[in-house]
Amino acid sequence: MAKRKAVVEIFSYGEYSKWDRESKSIPRILKFATEIEAEIGTEFGYVLRIKNGKGKLLSFKIDHPPFTDDEGNVRPPFTGEQYIRTNDFEFYLGDCVWAPLEDKLGEWEITTYLETKIVAQKTFHLVRK
Repeated sequence: MAKRKAVVEIFSYGEYSKWDRESKSIPRILKFATEIEAEIGTEFGYVLRIKNGKGKLLSFKIDHPPFTDDEGNVRPPFTGEQYIRTNDFEFYLGDCVWAPLEDKLGEWEITTYLETKIVAQKTFHLVRK
């Protein structure tokens, strides 16, 4: 019997309600957009719906404007991994703007990979609110 292929779709993207990283619930979409009017605390990104992917590995990369850490080094893109826990899985990927606002404005490219293949990608343009 052939294994069913995982199906990934971007369910929503844009600005979201504050995300509680400890909670299993996905943040609520406030506004569909790729241009985000940002201020400190603005949450943005996308929600994926994944069917038939249980046990597969999602990895992601968030490429952001060049800002520095506390030591003055330019931060590399954020990366991470998440195993798909169910055959009907929702996954939120995004970020929340923190101080100082100025170095967070600009282009943020968010990419999700299933195994090694790109399955979702969006570029968000953060502008001052």
